[in-house]
Amino acid sequence: MPLTSLKLPELSLVLLIGTSGAGKSTFARRLFRSTEIVSSDQCRALVADDENDQGATTDAFALLHYLVGLRLKRGLLTVVDATNVQPEARKSLVQLARDYHVLPAAVVLDVPDRVAEDRNRQRAERQHLGRHVVPQQRQQLRRSLKLLKGEGFRHIYHLRGPEEIDAVQAVVRDPLHNNRRHETGPFDIIGDVHGCYHELLQLLDRLGYAVENEPVQDVRDLGVRVSRRPDGPAAGRLPSNDPDATQSSGSPSLLERGPGGEAPRKVVFLGDLVDRGPDSPAVLRLVMRMVQDGLALCVPGNHDIKLLRHLSGKQVNEQHGFAATLQQLAGESDTFKNQVRQFLDALVSHYVLDEGRLVVAHAGLREEMQGRGSGAVRAFALFGETTGEIDEFGLPVRYPWAAEYRGRATVVYGHTPVPEPEWLNNTIDIDTGCVFGGRLTALRYPERELVTVPAAAVYCESVRPLRGVVSNPLSVVGEDGADHQNDLTTDNQQRTTHLSAQQQHDEVLDLRDVMGKQIVKTRLLPSVTIREENAAAALEVMSRFALNPKWLLYLPPTMSPSETSALPDLLEHPAEAFDYFRRQGVERVVCEEKHMGSRVVVVLARDEAAARRRFGVVGEGPGKVYTRTGRNFFTDADLESAFLARLQAALTTSGFWERFGTDWLCLDAELMPWSAKAQELIKNQYAAVASAATAALPEAAAVLSQAATRGLDGIEALLARTVARQSAAEHYAEAYRRYCWPVGSLADLRLAPFHLLATEGRTYFDRDHAWHMETLRTICRADEGLLRATSYRVVTLRDIPDVEAATQWWLDLTARGGEGMVVKPYDFIPAGQKNLVQPALKCRGREYLRIIYGPDYLLPGHLERLRERNVKSKRNLALREFALGVEGLERFVAGQPLRQVHQCVFGVLALESEAVDPRL
Repeated sequence: MPLTSLKLPELSLVLLIGTSGAGKSTFARRLFRSTEIVSSDQCRALVADDENDQGATTDAFALLHYLVGLRLKRGLLTVVDATNVQPEARKSLVQLARDYHVLPAAVVLDVPDRVAEDRNRQRAERQHLGRHVVPQQRQQLRRSLKLLKGEGFRHIYHLRGPEEIDAVQAVVRDPLHNNRRHETGPFDIIGDVHGCYHELLQLLDRLGYAVENEPVQDVRDLGVRVSRRPDGPAAGRLPSNDPDATQSSGSPSLLERGPGGEAPRKVVFLGDLVDRGPDSPAVLRLVMRMVQDGLALCVPGNHDIKLLRHLSGKQVNEQHGFAATLQQLAGESDTFKNQVRQFLDALVSHYVLDEGRLVVAHAGLREEMQGRGSGAVRAFALFGETTGEIDEFGLPVRYPWAAEYRGRATVVYGHTPVPEPEWLNNTIDIDTGCVFGGRLTALRYPERELVTVPAAAVYCESVRPLRGVVSNPLSVVGEDGADHQNDLTTDNQQRTTHLSAQQQHDEVLDLRDVMGKQIVKTRLLPSVTIREENAAAALEVMSRFALNPKWLLYLPPTMSPSETSALPDLLEHPAEAFDYFRRQGVERVVCEEKHMGSRVVVVLARDEAAARRRFGVVGEGPGKVYTRTGRNFFTDADLESAFLARLQAALTTSGFWERFGTDWLCLDAELMPWSAKAQELIKNQYAAVASAATAALPEAAAVLSQAATRGLDGIEALLARTVARQSAAEHYAEAYRRYCWPVGSLADLRLAPFHLLATEGRTYFDRDHAWHMETLRTICRADEGLLRATSYRVVTLRDIPDVEAATQWWLDLTARGGEGMVVKPYDFIPAGQKNLVQPALKCRGREYLRIIYGPDYLLPGHLERLRERNVKSKRNLALREFALGVEGLERFVAGQPLRQVHQCVFGVLALESEAVDPRL
C-alpha cells in the first residue's frame, strides 16, 4: 500500500531528491510551510532575477547553504528543494546537518523520464533544458539510492511514480527522544551513584520516596517497589525565608505548580549508576523499576555505556571499577542481565525538560547541542570535552565548557567529581564523589535546593583529589535533615580569600554584553529595547563613575508625576493620581509621604564574610549605598563605614537577620538631607539663582518706583511684575532651604527605607506596600536617630471619605513644607491587569515645585504654559525601567550570572539617557 504520510524527525534537514520536473516544488508546497522550504530556483531568482539563469548557480547555492545553516542553527526543520541527485551536492548539506547536530532525511521523488519531460515542456521557463538532462539526472538518482544510507541519511523515503507521490497527504513530525519539554516537573535530580545503594536509599528517603522490597513472582520481576511518601517535602515550592510568606517569588518557572500547589515529583538520574561501588545490581534494579513505573527518567553515563557494550558481547577494558561490577553481576540471572542490556540500550543521551528551561546530561551539554541528535551530541553528553592534555595523575584535562555557557536553560550534570556543587553560568555539577567517600547529592528543581547524604565509606580511592571551595546554594539539607545554610556561611568565613566559581568568572565582564542594540526579555514586559546610542551613554557612566559592579543588583525606576491639575495655582493634585489608578482597575492604593532627599539603594551584608560569600567582593566592607545611576553615595569612607555599622546594628537589634533567615538585604530608600548629595547643585544652581534674584530685583523695583512717580506709561505694570518676581524669588529661596541642613557627621543623616527588595533566596515584589511599610517600621524603631519610618495611608478608591481624607493629608503635608506624597497600587505588582500599571505616581506640592520649575512658575502666563506638559514619555520610561529592575533583582536572587543581572541594571542606566523632560 502506498504511504499516506511521512514520519520525519521534528528537527531535521530534509533533502528532496529528484530529476527536474519530478514535482519536488509542488510536493514541498503541499506538505511543508513555505518558510521551511529553501529552493535552489528561488535562490537563483534572488541573486540573478531569473530562476533559470544557470550562470548564477554558484552564487545561488552559496545563498542556499547560508539560509539552511541559519535555520538549522535556530533549530528549525528545513526542506531543501533542489535536484540533489549528485553525491557532491548532498555532501555539503549533510555536513551542515552534522555541524548543527540535526538529523538528515531524504525523500526521493522517482518519476519516469517521460513524466518529467512532459512537465518541463509545459513550463515555458524550462524550454532551454536539453533532451539529455533528465536521463542524465535519472542515472545519477539511481546510483544515489545505494549511497544514501552510507552518506548518513537516517530516514529515507523512496516514492516511486506520481501515484505514490500524490498519495502522501501529511508529514508527521516525530518528537526527538530527548524532547520532554512537556514535563515541567518538579524534579529531584540525582548525581552519579556508582553502585552506592545504601546512600541512594537514604537520599530517596530524604527526598520523600518510600522504597520497599516485594516478592518475586516471575524471573522478570525486579523485587523492589518505589512510591512517593505523602509526608514527603512539599512539591514545587521554593524554600521560603520569609516567615509571613505564603508563596515564594521569582520567575513563573520557579513558582508552585499544579492544583493546590502540589505536583507529582519525578526523579532524574544523571547516569554512572554502576562501577566502583559495593552494589551496582541493586542500584540498577531500583532505577529500572522507577523508570518502568514512570517515577524517574535516566540518562546514561560513560560507565553505563561501558556495561552495555560488555552485555552486547563486545570486548571492554576492566579498569576504573568495572571489574567490581562484573563480579557483582556474576551471580545474577541471564534474564536480569538482558533486562539491564535493554534498559541501557534505550537510554537517551540527554533530556530537555520544562519547556526548554532545564537540560540534564551526564557530562553536561553546550547550548547548540541541546535538543539535537547526533553522534557528537551523544559523545559530549557522555564524556564532556577534553583539551587533549593529560594531567599529573594521568587523566585527561577537561575543557571548562560551563565557563563559556550562555544558554537560557539550566544545565544539571555530573561526571566530574567535585567537593561541593557550584553554580556557574546557570549550570551545576552535582557529582560530589559519593563512591570516593564524599556525598550523594540531589538537586530539587525548580527550587534549586541541594539535598545530600554522606558516604558510609570510601569505596574507591580517587586518582585525582577532589578540589574546590564551598559555594552558596540556596539551601543545603544535611544528613540530619536540617538546613545547613549557616554551617556553609561559617565555613566560608574561614575562606575569605576565595571566591566561588561564578564569582571568579564574573571578575571580568564582556563589553559585548552591553554594547549595541539590546533586547531584554522580562517577566513583566515581553521585551525592553535598549538603543545603541543609549547603551554607549550608559557605558560611559558605568565605566567612569559607577562603583564595583558586583554591588549593583538593582537600579530603581524613574517616577512619573500625575496628570496636570486644572485647579488654580496647582500643577499636581491627588485627584489625578487617584483617577489614573481607578481607570486601571486598581481598587486600593497606598499614599506614602515623599521625602526630600536622595534616592538610594542599600545593599548590606551582616558582615564582611557574608559580603564576600554572596557578592564576591573582598576588602570593600559589608555593603554599599549607591544612587540611581550606580554611583557611590558617600565620598567619605569613614562616614560610610559608620553609617553601615549603625544600620547593621539596627537590623540586628530588630531581629531582622533571624526573622528572614538571611545574612544580607537590599533596600530602596531615601537618604536625607537633600543637601548631603546635592550640595554642589544647590550652590551652583538654586542658590545662585536666588542670590542673583534677591540682589537685583529690589534694586530694579526701587528704580521703577522712582520712574512711576514721573507718570511714565507702562511703568506701573512693570513695577508690579518686578515686585511679584521679587516675592517669588524670596519664596524660592525659602523652598530649597527647607530641605537643606549641614552634614558634618553621622548624626546629621536620616534614612527612610520604603521597599525591602530582597534577601537570601527571594525577592519581595509579591508583598503589598503596607507590608513593606510595617516591616521596615520595625527596623526603624531600633534606631530612630538614624532611621525614619515613612508615614502612609491605605486608600480605598471607591470610598469617597477615604479619598477626601487622603487628599486633606496631602494638603496638610504640603502646607507644612513637605514635598508631597507618592501614590502606589496597594499590591506591588497588581495582578489581573491587562497592562503593567505604573508602580508609583508622585504628587508634589506647590511650594516644592518652585524648586523644580523656577521662581516665576506661578506668575501669569507661566503656569498656563506648564499645564501643557506631557507625561506619556515619562510614564513609558518608568514602566520599562521598573520591569528591568524587577527582572535584574530576580535574576540575582535566582543565582544567575552577573552578566545577566547587569543586562537589566545596564538597561535602566541606558534608558536614563533618553530625552525626557527632567522636571517631570
